[in-house]
Formats: sequence, structure tokens, C-alpha cells
Amino acid sequence: MKSYLTSATVLCLASGAAHAGALDRTGQSVDVLFETGRYGEFSFATVSPDLSGNTATPFLTNGSGSGDISPSYTVFSAAYKADINNTWSYALILDEPFKADVNYADGTGYFAQGSIAEFQSYALTGLLQYNTPTGFSVYGGLRLQSIEASAAIDFAAFGLDYTAQADRDWGIGYVAGVAYERPDIALRVSLTYNSEVAHRVNTTETIVPSPVPFGSTTEVETPQSVNLAFQTGVAPGTLLFGGVRWVDWSDFDLTPNVYLGATGGSLLSYEDDVYTYTLGIGRRLNDTWSIAATLGYEETNGSFFTNLGPSDGQESIGLAAIYNKGNMKITTGIRYVRIGDTVTRAGPFAPAARFDGNDAIAFGVKVGYNF
Repeated sequence: MKSYLTSATVLCLASGAAHAGALDRTGQSVDVLFETGRYGEFSFATVSPDLSGNTATPFLTNGSGSGDISPSYTVFSAAYKADINNTWSYALILDEPFKADVNYADGTGYFAQGSIAEFQSYALTGLLQYNTPTGFSVYGGLRLQSIEASAAIDFAAFGLDYTAQADRDWGIGYVAGVAYERPDIALRVSLTYNSEVAHRVNTTETIVPSPVPFGSTTEVETPQSVNLAFQTGVAPGTLLFGGVRWVDWSDFDLTPNVYLGATGGSLLSYEDDVYTYTLGIGRRLNDTWSIAATLGYEETNGSFFTNLGPSDGQESIGLAAIYNKGNMKITTGIRYVRIGDTVTRAGPFAPAARFDGNDAIAFGVKVGYNF
């Protein structure tokens, strides 16, 4: 029963991957800690966003469309959990917690045409859990994380022709949490804190008309976050589950030195924190098959965004099917996301563009095995 219950939350995989707030992609789940015995899993999601906008001021070719600026992308994670004894357990988690890819096509007449940006991260998290006979547990560990980024900004209206390449850098953060479980009613509540991870990234910048690249160090922190997750049985074979995730995106700022000097603004930053709410229900059909459905919500804040991150809130719905056979379970999930309407800022122009009526579809697969 516990195996099924944990599998039902795979929709959080598709939810996190499907264009969640800012650069968030996996939601940094620690659910693997609550699997039974020795267990391994691999998750894969593919996301197809449709994200486009139109300029909103006559000074930037009013009405010209950007075209679809967000290519499809994939996200993966893998995890392993084992019991040391009746009291202690440990887990290793490999994932891509933060990711972005923006590409403004040439030939659209849009003021940012030809601009591109990528942000990539990988994280390896090691966790140790102490379990008490009363159902309470505490857990914590370290996270080793790498990031790299690149951008080419061509804002002809401002005479800005700029590129940046931020080399891969490694940083260390930590995870701490507490949980309570009551197996007889399938109850579990967990609260997890993920610290910020600081990076000092060697950055090479070029800006026209200077023919000489500029080298510098860019300081950036991926944000701290808190995950509150719960599940409980509401009837035989039926599970209610969900959670709230807070991410401190208002403290995130990626701005290399030359870009700051040339524009006076941030290359990529966010004005508001992001709260993601998820609620779902799962139902066991028989010993082999289970199904689940979820709803997701992020508030639209109405703030101005940079043109490298025009996504403000979301609403989503997802479905999943879980197949159990022996020690193996295979979960597939699909999620539709309506991306919140967004306005952007470019130099002195706010709003510079409006991004309306956008959405995304995510498909995820998770394979888990108890050894």
C-alpha cells in the first residue's frame, strides 16, 4: 500500500517540470526517503511550452509578435534509498532543479529578435534520516550543485548587441526537514527546507562596439525554498495528497558586470517570490493498476518581468496511471498548464511586451524498483 501511495505523487514530477515559477523545474522533492526498504528510481519528463508575446509600446515596433520563444525541453532525475537499520535511512538524489531556454527567432520584427539565453543546473543531494518509533523522523544533508549560463541579447532599439558566457561553477547547500507518518491511515506530512546555493561564476562578456571580451566574476545564488507535503487515506484504496512550495525568487539576480554598466538593469531577476499549490487524489483500481489526478496553481503577481523570463503564474491539471508488477512500478503522467499572462520591461519601457494566452504540456515517466 505504501508503495502505491508514494507512486501517486509522480504528478508532482510533471507539475514541477511543466514551466513552474521562474527557473524551477523539479520541485526538489525528497519523497524517495519514504519508500520501503532498498529502492531506486529514474524519472524523465518532456515539456512542450507555447510562449509568445507582442510588443506593447509604439517605440518598439508596436504590435510585432515574438513568435514561440520557449523550445521544448527535457528534465530528468534519479534517486536511490536504503535502510541502514530500523532507525537510520539514507538517500541520494540526482536532478536538474533549475533550467531555462529562451530563443527569439530572427525575422519577426520583434525588438528582441535574435536574442537567446540558457540556464542549466545539476544537483546531487545526499540525505540521512533518523526514524523514531512514534512516527516522527528528521532528515538532512548536503547538496552539491553546478550551474552554467549563456546569453546573446540583440535589442536593436537600444543599440544593444551583447553576449555572455558563464562557465560551470559548483556550490554547496544543505537540506533539513521533519516528517510524521501514521501508516494505518496512510498519513504523512513532511516539511523540507532547501538552502540557497552560492556561486561565483567566471564570465566572459562582449558588447558592441568594443572588440575586446571582458572577463569578470558574477555572483549568483539559486534561491532557498520550503516544501510542505502531505498525504492521507480518505477511504479504502483512496489517497488525498498535495502540498505547498515557496521559493525565494525575489532574492535571485543574475547580472554580469558589463551588462549592469551598459543597461543599469538585471539580465535575469524576479520581483516576487513564488508559491506553488498542488492538490491531488489517487485511487487503487486493483493489485496492478492505480490512477491519480491533480490540480496545480501559482498566483499571477502582475509584476514586470525581464524578456528572458516572461512567465507569471500558472494553473494546471494532470492525470497519471501507476502500474505495479512484483518489485517494479511504472508511472506515467501528463499535465496541461495554462501559463499566466505576463508583461515585460525593456530599458525604460514598461510594459515593453505582453505575453497572453500561453500554455504548456508535460509528459513524465517514472520507473521505480524495490531491491
